[in-house]
Amino acid sequence: MVVLVTGANGQLGQSIQFIANQYPNVQFIYTDYQELDITNFESCLTVFAKYKPQFCINTAAYTAVDKAESESDKAHLINAVGPENLAKVCKEFNTILVHISTDFIFDGTSTSLSMTNGYKETDIPNPQSVYGQTKLDGELAVQKNWEKHFIIRTSWVYSQFANNFMKTMLRLASERDNLSVVNDQIGTPTNAVDLAEVLLKIITSYQTESHEVFGIYNFSNEGVCSWYDFAAAIFHQKGIEIDLKPIPTDSYPTPAKRPAYSVLDKTKIKKVFAIEIKDWKESLTVSLNHLN
Repeated sequence: MVVLVTGANGQLGQSIQFIANQYPNVQFIYTDYQELDITNFESCLTVFAKYKPQFCINTAAYTAVDKAESESDKAHLINAVGPENLAKVCKEFNTILVHISTDFIFDGTSTSLSMTNGYKETDIPNPQSVYGQTKLDGELAVQKNWEKHFIIRTSWVYSQFANNFMKTMLRLASERDNLSVVNDQIGTPTNAVDLAEVLLKIITSYQTESHEVFGIYNFSNEGVCSWYDFAAAIFHQKGIEIDLKPIPTDSYPTPAKRPAYSVLDKTKIKKVFAIEIKDWKESLTVSLNHLN
């Protein structure tokens, strides 16, 4: 089985490479924008014609949430046009597309939700930022152009790879004695390695599925916390003493609006693919240990 991975130098792409040796029957083709520019249709055609993958995992994305507010054209090109190109090429080569999306497609303010488990795949998106809108546009482009797709919405992704909140907190703690982190944005951290494992579980289990299971799925680790809670857990697990203060979002203004509540309901993905999901604190421990 040939699996083409876009954006392979990002943290999810690196996380897939980290566990790839557990899948000896899979040939992974890792590409970054130098080898495969998803915003260029001809580039997509050329690479797909060369490798003829059975699956394409699209981890390529414009993820600079605040910068997207002033670089909307670039964000749209990568997050919307790119997935559209991939969906069209996947259709031409009968390649199943696995596309990564985000909790930012929701406004995080809905009171109609049953807040017990969080947003379901069927809840109506209402993005409040350029990043969120371009990611939603990417989802819609995939759905419009190719039926054989899995769209995986996730949240608060971190890992031992690349740049992310966990590594930023550790760096800041080495530079200062006190830190303020918002405590009124609620969600769930997702270890990118856990996400990578789920993507590969979907790919490998799909081969034996007797019914079509394409569509949208949510995945994050289990549990709920604020960014403040997340930071506190990082420092606690590393034995770092720092004066950590909780602050409201309006005390830390950013160009892009963040969802106040973006917990994702994972009932569907757990049921369809029979997966067990680790608690976020447990996965944080694993990720921190890999930094040592």
